[in-house]
Amino acid sequence: MDAILIKRTWRFGLLAKVLATSVFLASCGGSSDEQGAGGATGNADPATRAKIETVAQQVIKEHKLRSLIIRITKDGQDVYTSAMGESITGVPVTPQMHIRNGAFAFTYIGQIFAKLVDEGELTLDHKVATWWPELPRADQVSVKNLLNMTSGYADYVYQPELIAAVYADPFRAFTTDELVAIGVAAPAKFAPGTNWHYSHTNYAILGKLLEKITGKPLDEVMEKYIIKPMGLTDTSSNGNTPAIPEPVLHSFSSERRDYLQIPAGTPFYEDATFWNPSWTIANGAVQTTTIYDLTKSMEIVGSGAQVSREMYEEQVLPKLIGFGDPSTCDGCQHLTKDMSYGLGVMLTGEWISQTKNFAGSGVSSGYLPSKKLTISVSTTYQPEAFDDKGEFRNASGPILRSFIEVVAPDSVPRIIP
Repeated sequence: MDAILIKRTWRFGLLAKVLATSVFLASCGGSSDEQGAGGATGNADPATRAKIETVAQQVIKEHKLRSLIIRITKDGQDVYTSAMGESITGVPVTPQMHIRNGAFAFTYIGQIFAKLVDEGELTLDHKVATWWPELPRADQVSVKNLLNMTSGYADYVYQPELIAAVYADPFRAFTTDELVAIGVAAPAKFAPGTNWHYSHTNYAILGKLLEKITGKPLDEVMEKYIIKPMGLTDTSSNGNTPAIPEPVLHSFSSERRDYLQIPAGTPFYEDATFWNPSWTIANGAVQTTTIYDLTKSMEIVGSGAQVSREMYEEQVLPKLIGFGDPSTCDGCQHLTKDMSYGLGVMLTGEWISQTKNFAGSGVSSGYLPSKKLTISVSTTYQPEAFDDKGEFRNASGPILRSFIEVVAPDSVPRIIP
């Protein structure tokens, strides 16, 4: 499973390597507005709060963080929310700052398809050819193959033309059609339904399918099925631009060092806040959010509150355990109880989770159904977090695990990306 962990560090970064609920929780009845030292809010008892803050200081030092935002909720109530570090020099980070949510849009697309199945608009077994017959292999690939990463389409993110273009101009805007074309032009990894391989191409195609099925632009589909019903007041595609609303959490990166041939030892640390994330997923699903909205949405998806029981089980039950053969293709994986995949969500032990990594910033969130517990973290990095080639590992997943050890020690996942 190490290969999954490696790829997750790349997924929403610029791929430098390719180019070379526990007893400690207080009752949910407490006030979520209770404010403690350092501006933290939440109903955590003093001992738990102290443990959380001790871990926070440890991970900031260990992972060389510039900033850390933490939000922990239980059954929708604030257990602990805080922010530490700086956005830009002299500007403290706050939980209200906007961040890019990256792969969390995969989770939202999975949720939209679950709702469309519940509405009788389609089934998971419908072939892509129903709406997009001219797409290569459309008569063989089902909606479910796309959602659970078993389609066999290659990942456009790892194709040389995409990598070079993104590094050369991180502000370039890509269309969904461009992304899909790059992905389907590459040799297929395997026959649909016969193996497992993480591929952004799947979700770019799904974004286009949603537009074809509904007859509406993807950002409007997101508004109807995700943003309004979930009550996400700070989540938006910002008019399909790379804009980020104020207040902004700035991010910085050294990821282009190797591509730009900047020698080791020469300082290189650039503001990556407004790099264009259009290459990461279908246009209309490229979004910004806050730690509040992101945590709320993971709780809703993780609890199944807005879909039928049948579709909830399709989304989050680990039905692919034991599936996948890494010996048959580069990047293929064998899924286990420690790391599996649902429909737009990672299944890490008992946790339903998602992770984003882009332009020197990371976000991870997990939901534990048995305790109705959600933990979310956001990270940015100091120059020292990047090595001599500009590479770094997104630490938001390991940091999420560190907080799970504090508040839900009986459910700590063995692996979390």
